[in-house]
Amino acid sequence: MNTPNVIPLDTTGRHDCLCLIRSRRVGPATFYRLLDEHETPAAALAALPELAAKAGVPDYVPFSHKAAYDEMAAGSAMGLRMVCVNEQDYPPALRQMPDPPPVLWMQGNMVLSKKPAIAIVGARNASSLGTRMARLLARELGEAGYSIVSGMARGIDAAAHDASLPTGTLAVQAGGIDVIYPKENTGLFAQVAKIGLCLSEQPLGLVPQARHFPQRNRIIAGLAEATLVVEGAMRSGSLITARDAADFGREVMAVPGSPLDARAAGCNALIRDGACLIRSAQDVIDALQKIAPASPVQQEQTVQPQQPPENLGRRILERLGPNAVPEDCLIRDLGLTAAQITPVLTSLELEGRILRHPGGFLAIAG
Repeated sequence: MNTPNVIPLDTTGRHDCLCLIRSRRVGPATFYRLLDEHETPAAALAALPELAAKAGVPDYVPFSHKAAYDEMAAGSAMGLRMVCVNEQDYPPALRQMPDPPPVLWMQGNMVLSKKPAIAIVGARNASSLGTRMARLLARELGEAGYSIVSGMARGIDAAAHDASLPTGTLAVQAGGIDVIYPKENTGLFAQVAKIGLCLSEQPLGLVPQARHFPQRNRIIAGLAEATLVVEGAMRSGSLITARDAADFGREVMAVPGSPLDARAAGCNALIRDGACLIRSAQDVIDALQKIAPASPVQQEQTVQPQQPPENLGRRILERLGPNAVPEDCLIRDLGLTAAQITPVLTSLELEGRILRHPGGFLAIAG
């Protein structure tokens, strides 16, 4: 797991971070692997064309310096803040998740990202009772000192944001921070941007597509001590957020509902599988107080570089399919070390032959 140190960055360093993460086929996991191998974003950028050429992509061109400067200038003109993972203003809870977003655009009250937070997520087609419950929980948890995190969607998300505006709410957007989605939340977005905090890892102006919402959900889970699902179907973004929270070692909570309501099926399943049953804000507070403090992060041992075995790329591709599998399982199945496999995975990703999914999962490219 990558937990970057907090160090001051000059303008050039911030620009290089943006260039690297915006480069084609470079996601957060590849970003950190490149830094591990080349130490600085500038060195990683310089090495990218050669790495891509070795992976069979001879015409690879990293994200242009001009485009990065243009994005930074446009954000500054809109009153936005670009924060890199190494900087003091980066949300500390987010920095503790695996492969945190290297760059965030933020707008609003930056102090809110330092407060303890609870994520409240749920159905877009929320019931009247579910919406009332989300409002009640958000308001009372806000009054108890927690920021409320959600995804600016209609339904449960919007209710949680609206109820926690007076005490502090964080909205994680699936598209660019300057793109309001859905449009019906335009008024709510303006209020959150003014007195709450809006965040996005995506480029300015990006209109969200389906693949961007799991990435947003991962950030929601990373920002919060606990993720609370108020209503959620069995196959919903809310359950993806809950799964991410569990993967990060954060608490998962759910409000039970009628077995006859499909919107409650996901919540009931979470509770069956061990999530904390929530009836009130006090249940949330009591559950968090019972959690033992996290053990200190173990210092990473220095791993000596090891030569990857011959034909490792072919062996990796043979073990991957369209359904994503955890990277650590792949490493275990191959009987090799992460140091041996990582460079080959980077080459395969730059070549476009494998895809990385949130949570450290890998799949064959379609």
